Amino acid sequence: MDTINLSTPEINWHILDQYSIDFIEANRVIKFSESETIVDIAYVPGVTEELTIDRLRRHHAPKTVRFVAADPGDLAAAMARISSQGEGGIRGISNSGTSTALDQVANDAPVVNLVNSLILDALAADASDIHVEVDGTTMIVRYRIDGALRITGRYELERFPAVASRIKIMANLNILETRRPQDGRITVTLGGQEIHLRVSTVPLVSGESLVLRLFNRKEGLMGPESLGFSQEAVTAIRVLYRLPYGLVLATGPTGSGKTTTLSTFLAEIRDDSKKIITLEDPVEYILPGIDQIPVREEIGMGFGSLLRRVLRQDPDIIMVGEIRDSETAELAIRAALTGHLVFATLHTNDAPSAIPRLVDMGIPPYMVGAVLRGVIAQRLVRTTCPHCRSNRKPNPAEKKLMAKWGTPINPVTDTSGCPQCSESGYIGRTAICEWFISDRHLEELIVTNKVSDSVFESELAKIGYAPMITDGLKKVEKGLTTIGEIRQVLPN
Repeated sequence: MDTINLSTPEINWHILDQYSIDFIEANRVIKFSESETIVDIAYVPGVTEELTIDRLRRHHAPKTVRFVAADPGDLAAAMARISSQGEGGIRGISNSGTSTALDQVANDAPVVNLVNSLILDALAADASDIHVEVDGTTMIVRYRIDGALRITGRYELERFPAVASRIKIMANLNILETRRPQDGRITVTLGGQEIHLRVSTVPLVSGESLVLRLFNRKEGLMGPESLGFSQEAVTAIRVLYRLPYGLVLATGPTGSGKTTTLSTFLAEIRDDSKKIITLEDPVEYILPGIDQIPVREEIGMGFGSLLRRVLRQDPDIIMVGEIRDSETAELAIRAALTGHLVFATLHTNDAPSAIPRLVDMGIPPYMVGAVLRGVIAQRLVRTTCPHCRSNRKPNPAEKKLMAKWGTPINPVTDTSGCPQCSESGYIGRTAICEWFISDRHLEELIVTNKVSDSVFESELAKIGYAPMITDGLKKVEKGLTTIGEIRQVLPN
């Protein structure tokens, strides 16, 4: 047969041990007949990969496998019929091409329980990421807790294929694909609460690396004071959030708490008289009364394209999860120019660097100066464990650092590690930050592109700007963190 009409009544879908719907959709192959010696599989020419065809031949060996062309619409209709009938097992093929039903193994109770326990234990430990990878001899599981990775389990190497397949099935990924990176999402329910995970897989020499980022979108925000900012910083940020229009930036590296800061203050100012729209990748916190839009680059819903449409929604306040490119930067600037209050995040090392970063992205200095109202830069540092911290005299290098930034040379805090903090010496994290609010003089310097001059630094100092390290050293003085932590996030 050269072609097949999958809607023909001769095909009895009920009796087939069918592939999973996810596998069919990803690879555009569907089994429509099987006997003791022959397997007939429909495929979509030009879409189904040769590698998939070869692996299916090996998978069904020693049976003869016949591939027959099918119309993509017919295949989609067949998928719909199978889904509505609840038919079909879950099958897969190992990377070696041997006849192993990998995702049948992946759905066995021990594998399901192991993957579930990894997620539950990570949530209990307040981890932000789960890393599952192999080192050649064992499968290693690590959690990122308070910004640091910790090994939480070592397992037999033979468990990795089934565990990886189980995670891919949950994330609607192609379990056959181990040569290319894949990205997916998982939603699980725990006690009536939705937990969202973003899954990333990449190939390694020794296998694959799987990373699961956890987002508890029902998690409550505790209020601005709980972020770790000083009262002075909270007061300044509140001024920015109550401006009628303009651009406010939150800067820092990935994982520095920028989105949490923006969401916390947005939750504080929301009311029925304002329409607030956020563009996020992904949505980390559910904020009642705020329209939150998830960014989906894979279907053309990027920050730039979404921002164009959001401007037609008559918003008062817009939050852009990240300015990644010139298009998004220009749209954010123009939205601020046309009377909207725009909050956005940007990757820079400090607050003043946000200005040349926007200029480097093609925004004219006069436009930056006209709309920029303020910048907040932050980092997260681990807080010392109250059960094992102690004070000691600072060493000469620490004294020099404290003297340089005008911090009193008092005893500093150190930690030794104990069972309460899993021997790490730290429990939880807090923010250190710097900020400035633009005024007429700063605007003139930005417009004339003098942000790197000593005049600009002098003007910043006049309006109370202090580098982030001074806020960090104040927290060291209070015993909240250590100089080692400050050096870790501010190496210079």
